[in-house]
Amino acid sequence: QLVESGGGSVQAGGSLRLSCAASGYTYSGNCVGWFRQAPGKEREGVAAITTGGGGATLYASSVKGRFTISQDNAKNTVYLQMSDLEPEDTAMYYCAARGAICVGAYWDIAGIFGYWGQGTQVTVS
Repeated sequence: QLVESGGGSVQAGGSLRLSCAASGYTYSGNCVGWFRQAPGKEREGVAAITTGGGGATLYASSVKGRFTISQDNAKNTVYLQMSDLEPEDTAMYYCAARGAICVGAYWDIAGIFGYWGQGTQVTVS
């Protein structure tokens, strides 16, 4: 089970931190990704991290330098720190997990993730 929290409304230039708490499966050695979907648009990958160990990270070019994905292994939780938010970042944000490490070539393909959270809305005005 994946449970997101931390969404909300913020003005452009502001910051938010999303959390994704995982339970019910082996946490380490998985790829946990953050995806977002705006109305009328396809779901897109934002960032991903391989849980446990070194925690290799991957980012979409549109958020690199503004968003940071991290993890707290003790809490089985993955975070997405979002800074310098833009109206274009407005979307429903989902976390997702798959039972393998993240791979740079296809980390952002939603269809390979088998576990999804319910989503949390982020609105930037």
